[in-house]
Amino acid sequence: MGQFDALFQPMNINQLTIRNRVVSTAHAEVHATDGGMPTERYVKYYEEKAKGGLGLAICGGSSVVSIDSPQAWWSSVNLTTDRVIPYLQDLAQVMHKHGAKIMIQITHMGRRSRWDGYNWSTLLSPSGIREPVHRATSKVIEPEDIRRIIGDFAQAARRVKEAGLDGVEISAVHQHLIDQFWSPRVNKRTDQWGGSFENRMRFGLEVLKAVRAEVGPDFAVGMRICGDEFHADGLNHDDMKQIASYYDNTGLVDFFGVIGSGADTHTTLANAIPNMSYPPEPFLHLAAGIKEVVTVPVIHAQNIKDPTQAQRIIEGGYVDFVGMTRAFMADPHLIAKVKMGQVDQIRQCVGANYCIDRQYQGLDVLCVQNAAMARETTMPHVIEPTAGPRRKVVVVGGGPAGMEAARVCAERGHEVVLFEQAPDLGGQITLAAKAPQRDQIAGITRWFVLELARLKVDVRLTTPADMPTIMAEAPDVVILAVGGTPFIEQVPEWGAEDGLVVSSWDILSGKVEAGRNVLVYDTICEFSGMSTADLLAARGSLVELVTDDTKPGVAVGGTTFPSYYRSLYEREVIMTPDTALHRVYREGDKLVAVLENEYSGQQEERVVDQVVVENGVRPDERLYWELKADSVNQGQIDIEALYAAAPQPGLSHRGEGFLLYRIGDCVSQRNIYAAIYDALRLCKDF
Repeated sequence: MGQFDALFQPMNINQLTIRNRVVSTAHAEVHATDGGMPTERYVKYYEEKAKGGLGLAICGGSSVVSIDSPQAWWSSVNLTTDRVIPYLQDLAQVMHKHGAKIMIQITHMGRRSRWDGYNWSTLLSPSGIREPVHRATSKVIEPEDIRRIIGDFAQAARRVKEAGLDGVEISAVHQHLIDQFWSPRVNKRTDQWGGSFENRMRFGLEVLKAVRAEVGPDFAVGMRICGDEFHADGLNHDDMKQIASYYDNTGLVDFFGVIGSGADTHTTLANAIPNMSYPPEPFLHLAAGIKEVVTVPVIHAQNIKDPTQAQRIIEGGYVDFVGMTRAFMADPHLIAKVKMGQVDQIRQCVGANYCIDRQYQGLDVLCVQNAAMARETTMPHVIEPTAGPRRKVVVVGGGPAGMEAARVCAERGHEVVLFEQAPDLGGQITLAAKAPQRDQIAGITRWFVLELARLKVDVRLTTPADMPTIMAEAPDVVILAVGGTPFIEQVPEWGAEDGLVVSSWDILSGKVEAGRNVLVYDTICEFSGMSTADLLAARGSLVELVTDDTKPGVAVGGTTFPSYYRSLYEREVIMTPDTALHRVYREGDKLVAVLENEYSGQQEERVVDQVVVENGVRPDERLYWELKADSVNQGQIDIEALYAAAPQPGLSHRGEGFLLYRIGDCVSQRNIYAAIYDALRLCKDF
C-alpha cells in the first residue's frame, strides 16, 4: 500500500464520485465582480486547483440567495438572479474538463453583515439582536420574510443546477441565518420559529425541503455547520450532534461540512480560521463527533496543511474528506505533486492568514507566499524554460524577494548566483519567526531553500556583495533585493543616534537583551510591533505597547489580532492607543519616555529600562546608486510592461553591459507578498 493511498480512494456524495478525498472548501474569494458574477479571474483561480488534482471544490463562500443579504462588500457570487447561470456554466465546464467536481455554497447571512453601503439593506435576524463583529443592527424577521427567503434558497439552488454545477452546500455556520434560528443565544422567539428544539430547527428544515423539491433527489445538497459555538449561552458540541442527527434523519442532506467554533465575535472568528498560532487540526474532534451520529460523508477543514496530516485523518476514519483550502492557495498543484512523488516540492501553507485577513478588509484573497495564486490570468504557477539565450543573473539579498527572483530565473534556465551577507537565507522572515506566535512562517524560507538547492542556484551565504564582487561575475542582469534597515532615527528627539532607543529587529534577533521594564512604541501597527511586545512579555518583561494609531495592531487582520490580544492580555501588557512618543531622555540609569496624546496634546512621562521603536523600514539604496550609472537601463524598468495584463516578451539585451533592477523593501517597505510578487512579475519573462 502506498503512503497516500487513503487520500486517493474515490468516494460518492449522492450520485457524484469524487476522485479523491481532498476538498477546497467554501471561502469568499473576493474575485467576483460586475454585480457578483464569476469573472475570468474567478474561473482560472479554480481551474488551477482542478489541474492540480483537486477532487472537489466548493466555491463561493457566502454566495447570497436574497437581495437583503448584501454580497457586494466582499464581491461574492450573487445567486439572486438568472444572470449568473452562464457564468457558472463556464466554471462548471472548466472544472469538469480537468476531472474535478464543483459545488457552491448558498446562504442568507441574516444579521451577519453590514447595512451601511451599496443597497443600504435592512438586515434580518430571528429576534433583532445585534451582531458584534459587524456592529450590525437588524429587524426581527417577519413570517412573510421567512417564506420569501425559503423560496429564494430554492431558486438559487435551481440556478446552480441549471448551470451544470454538481451540488450546493447550504451554509448554517458562522452564525448565518439558519444557525441564527438554531441558537438560543440569538433566537428568543416564542412563535413556531423559536422556543422548542423542533421550532428552532424549522427554518433550516423548510429550506432543505424547498431546495430538494426544486433540484430533485439526485442533486448533491450538503450543509455546513459548526461543532461547537464556544459560547456559554450558545450551542455546545452535544447540541450540534443533536442538530446534525436531526437533519441527517430527514434524508435531505447528502453531506455535512463541519468546522469548530462560531464566528460572531472577534475571538470566535479567529477560531474559525486558525492561524499559525494554533496547533494542527485543532477542532478535528468536533467533526469526528458529528461523524459518529450521521450516515452521510463528513468534510472537515481547519488547519490541515500537508498530505501526511491529511492521510492520517482519512486513514484514521475521523472524517471522510479533508478540506485543504489554504493549502491549495499556497500550492494548487499539491495533489499532483503527491502523485508524482514530489512532496518536498509542495509549497506548504504556513497559516499566515494573509488570505482571509484581506477578505475581511474587503480586499481580494491572495496568498502571502504564492504571488501567482488568484493572478492566473497574468502570473504563472509553473515557470517554463526560456526559449532565448541563457544569461548570468546575480541576485543580491536572500530575503523573500531575492529568493523568489533566484528561483524564477533558475526555473527559466538562467545561471544564478545569490549573495546573502547573513549566515542563512530568509531576511525579515527569519526575524518574524523568532516571535512566540510566528515560528511557522519560517516554512516559507524552508521551501525556498529546498527549491534553490534543487535548481542548483549558486547560493553564497555570509558574503556581502559590493560593486567589485558583483562585476567579477560578469552579470547580464543584477537584481538588488537587499531590503532596508529599521527607521528609528526618523524623529531626532527619540535619541536613536545616542542609543536611547532600539529597534524591534534588535529585540527579535536577540542582538539586544530585553529590559525589565519596557516601552514599545509602534507606529506601523502590523506584526513587528505586536510580535516584539509578545516576545518581551513572554520573557518576563513588564511591557507597555504604545501607538499613535487607534489601537495596537490595527493593521493586523481580523482573524489574527485576537490571538495576539489573548496573549498580551494574559501577560498583562498595557496597551495605550492614540499616543505618540514625543521624546526620550536619560535620567541616571533610567530612560524617560515622554508621551503625547494625539488629540488632547497632554503629555505624560514613563520611567523605563528600555524603549523599543517599530517605525518601519528605510530602503537600503547604497548599492543601487553605486551600480545605477553603469547599468544599461539606468536602473529603470518599463512600468507599463511590468504592470501589463498580458505576458511581456523576454529580455532582448545581451553582452552590452548589465541590466539593473531592485525589488522588495530596498525600493519601499511593503510586505512578504509584495516582495515575492515584485520578483515574480519582474523575472517570469526573463
